[in-house]
Amino acid sequence: MNKFVKVLLILLIILALVGIGALGYNYVQKATEEVQNPVATIEVENFGTIKVELYPDLAPNTVKNFIRLANRGFYDGLTFHRTIPDFMIQGGDPNGDGTGTPNLSDIKDDGSSTEAYAIEGEFIANGYRENNLKLETGVIAMARSDYSSMSASLTTQGYNSAGSQFFIMTSDDANIDGLYAGFGKVIEGMDVVNSIANVEVVTRDESASEGVDKPVNPPVITSIRVETYGVDYGEPETMEAFDYYNWIMSQYSTAE
Repeated sequence: MNKFVKVLLILLIILALVGIGALGYNYVQKATEEVQNPVATIEVENFGTIKVELYPDLAPNTVKNFIRLANRGFYDGLTFHRTIPDFMIQGGDPNGDGTGTPNLSDIKDDGSSTEAYAIEGEFIANGYRENNLKLETGVIAMARSDYSSMSASLTTQGYNSAGSQFFIMTSDDANIDGLYAGFGKVIEGMDVVNSIANVEVVTRDESASEGVDKPVNPPVITSIRVETYGVDYGEPETMEAFDYYNWIMSQYSTAE
């Protein structure tokens, strides 16, 4: 083998090793690269911007649902209809009074515009063990109904009644840890959250028939959009929304 051939072989071996090294580096880099958590930007008219990092590793379906609603414009123009200093602010209700739920058309192009839906509660009390997020200052969680005061048999229906309404904590509250699906935390704009929490309300009197913790001028959500950093989180899994009114009516017919 002449000298030229030897040099050529050495060069080819070096190039091959460099190529293998580059491929290995790229593979390791992709394998170890952390996926950026999605970030929701909540614009509130006359108040400012709130940014919330979402946690799909803790509450994946809850995050999917929020992203779908937000990026399809569901929240645009809705309000924070309930505000309590040193506790939380609540919004995302299409009715603006705490009674509203989203329809399947709000998350699916071919979904029904009259069929309300709910999502399963991803929290410890509901048997979901992967979510250990405590309800501390800045945490965002899904609001839900509580029918257990009417009948213990309806506890599960309440646990699985979240749809579009959410709340943001303005203080820590260990009393509700594990009872609601926390799915993210404010990373910018807690001053905005606190300003909203302290707006004037109709009344703080719990004995009043209406208007308790309801803002005189409910802060308007201009928009909510979620940056997913290229990740498609897909459609959330849904379930039929519990019809409390029909359940009440069925109790009357049963009593007869």
